[in-house]
Amino acid sequence: MAQWTSVMGAAQLARLLKSQQSRPAGPGGRRPPVYRTLADGIRLLVLEGRVPVAARLPAERELALALAVSRTTVAAAYEALRTEGFLESRRGAGSWTVVPAGKPLPARGLEPLPPEALGSMIDLGTAALPAPEPWLTRAVRGALEELPPYAHTHGDYPAGLPALRSMIAERYTARGIPTMPEQIMVTTGAMGAIDAICHLFGGRGERIAVESPSYANILQLMREAGARLVPVAMAEGLAGWDLDRWRQVLREAAPRIAYVVADFHNPTGALADEDQRRRLVEAARSAGTVLVVDETMSELCLEPDLEMPRRMCGFDPAGSTVITVGSASKAFWAGLRIGWVRAAPDVIRSLVAARAYADLGTPVLEQLALTWLFTTGGWEEAVQMRRGQARGNRDALVAAVRRELPGWGFEVPDGGLTLWVRTGGLSGSRIAEAGERVGVRVPSGPRFGVDGAFEGYIRLPFTVAGAVAEEAAARLAEAARLVEAGMPAGNGTPRTFVA
Repeated sequence: MAQWTSVMGAAQLARLLKSQQSRPAGPGGRRPPVYRTLADGIRLLVLEGRVPVAARLPAERELALALAVSRTTVAAAYEALRTEGFLESRRGAGSWTVVPAGKPLPARGLEPLPPEALGSMIDLGTAALPAPEPWLTRAVRGALEELPPYAHTHGDYPAGLPALRSMIAERYTARGIPTMPEQIMVTTGAMGAIDAICHLFGGRGERIAVESPSYANILQLMREAGARLVPVAMAEGLAGWDLDRWRQVLREAAPRIAYVVADFHNPTGALADEDQRRRLVEAARSAGTVLVVDETMSELCLEPDLEMPRRMCGFDPAGSTVITVGSASKAFWAGLRIGWVRAAPDVIRSLVAARAYADLGTPVLEQLALTWLFTTGGWEEAVQMRRGQARGNRDALVAAVRRELPGWGFEVPDGGLTLWVRTGGLSGSRIAEAGERVGVRVPSGPRFGVDGAFEGYIRLPFTVAGAVAEEAAARLAEAARLVEAGMPAGNGTPRTFVA
């Protein structure tokens, strides 16, 4: 069996290599040999996730023709990559990208620290904000008033409370996407929704196409379900998806499902436009792939004048290709563990039937709280408050990082909760390690990739503002100095700070 999960064409790889900045000359004006420049370019593309891990590279002769170099040059570059642990080859199967063995890289999601364990630590590990009060308290009180009739039942509603399913369906219909309550299942958060979908469609050994980078906790959920992840590199910056690459992967890898975040992608913040959405749905339909679309960030548009694109399920009127996942956790509060699935009625029936072997249902009181928010208008007011808070946090963090770390690069997204930051050539894993020592907790880039990509990145969420944002950036700058100096991260001295 081949060890690769996707194919990188010669013309495509040549374009990626030519888009890189030229490597500066060394001492005395000498430039490195061409094979060395080629090997370094491919290695950087792998570490940045622009060439996926486990991607088959073109044959030596094909790449030589595409780059207008000798086959000997390509052969020498491939041999250098094999020596460094970034390439493996086997006769008859070709050569495919890997990351060096023996260098453990973080791949799991980053769990939140309990508040009592933080001390003076500034925790930028999770993209979650405190509850928007007084709306949480009002919603819980409203839920308690509605609870008595439900208390006389068994309390298990595998598809969700009928009233909440109707409200969610009405919200889709109001956005121009006709939806019946029979198309909605309420879940325990978005993670519960995606877990159920993966077990229904993506059994052990099935291929699942994922954006590269993607949401760390979802990647780990899929790994533990036994899926084979097929990464699809995002376009540069905030440009959204690389549709040519998606069509190629869907055609060649034939994944059973694909997981995408179209609205303020986590971690990059990219917003896919309507044309990209339509074309991806068409490509998935042609390939027979089910698109699982994560809309948990869709309410968090931070620019008042920005017109949001149509929901992806709007390009799938038959409901045969797109399954939508939503949640109250990002837009409202992570402690309100309510998510939902919108899909064709037969898919919902299958998900509900399978739930008997999982969690049986979602807590009634929390469903009633969300129903109260939807029916009273509290949801809109709370989300508006959340947008203002996230916008202020984003602007404060951006200003602080630009001031303290001018060599780091990022693009400012129009929504969501995260900055995807290139760390100026430093190891994101080392930055994260040093940050823990100086009092700031951040997730490194490899957590958001497949098999060790994105070593030169970290993710910064918009969860702090004002003086705390400034202090977080100062601590990151201190961590970067430790890494640049080659000092062990343990030599850092934790800073004390009172918000």
